[in-house]
Amino acid sequence: MQLKKCLAGLLLLIVSFSTMAQQDKLITHFIYDKMSINPGKTGLGLDNTICATSIYRNQWDQVNGAPNSAVLNIEANLNRFLPGGIGLSFYHDAIGFAKQNNLALNYSYPIEIGNLGVLGLGAGIGLINYGLQPDWVPPTSIQDPDLPEEFAATNLDVNFGAYFDAGDWFVGLSSTHLTESLLKQQSANGFEQSYQTARHYYLMGGKKFANMFGGTIDAQVLMRTDMIKFSADFNARYIYDFGNSKIGYAGLTVRTSDAVAMMFGYTPMENLTVGYSYDITVNKLASVSRGSHEIFFKYCYNLPEPPKQSARHPRWL
Repeated sequence: MQLKKCLAGLLLLIVSFSTMAQQDKLITHFIYDKMSINPGKTGLGLDNTICATSIYRNQWDQVNGAPNSAVLNIEANLNRFLPGGIGLSFYHDAIGFAKQNNLALNYSYPIEIGNLGVLGLGAGIGLINYGLQPDWVPPTSIQDPDLPEEFAATNLDVNFGAYFDAGDWFVGLSSTHLTESLLKQQSANGFEQSYQTARHYYLMGGKKFANMFGGTIDAQVLMRTDMIKFSADFNARYIYDFGNSKIGYAGLTVRTSDAVAMMFGYTPMENLTVGYSYDITVNKLASVSRGSHEIFFKYCYNLPEPPKQSARHPRWL
């Protein structure tokens, strides 16, 4: 059992840092998490609505130290008060001894492109916090000075994105961690420990095919890279329509060098959607991982219409 755990830990390091170079979180339901990686999407497609989305992901189940991620996004269209959309994005990502927290305030300015659609240009400004809480078990009672110690630091984080929404199709280009902030701290043994954020680039796109087998087929792709490693998600969902309501969906995602995932979602009531996905691991961890689980909730609140005010002209009193 101990040997199996050691092998799993070794494979985890190989896959995390060599195959995926995973620094930003990895979400199968990225279709509901576009704002955190592309602030240009903030508020686009919403009409007098505030939407909150929460996602939890348990990656590579049963593998010690495997990534766990939690996401909370809140966004709204503010065209009633000022042009554009505003949103708050928070996510927590833990892998092994390391934990990362990101908080960003996002704003997107919409530009009408003729009759084609709307281009959202957005920026996200916030904080990134990185912490390390190692629990080493050295072979002797003397702690190895070369082993990293407990560490925590916070710095500025900036994202930028452009997102074009044409209704039945979209395309987006964005980058996170533009500042490539250096987080550092003096350790108890006198050594300086540091963590360098890496700039990530994202390209996404998708198209909806209406009136297909009584519903809608929604196909999307997300490509990500830190200019060292590359990965991509390709997914397609069948959304069952009943009248003007979206009742539920089922779909499939293929992630290069990592997994094949099944997605399911249901709308039990107006403005509320819940979903689940299960990733079947196909990389080097397949022999020890029981796959990855992900659940999400999305709720939208329709803002009431402003009260209509009327006045009479003195001549008509």
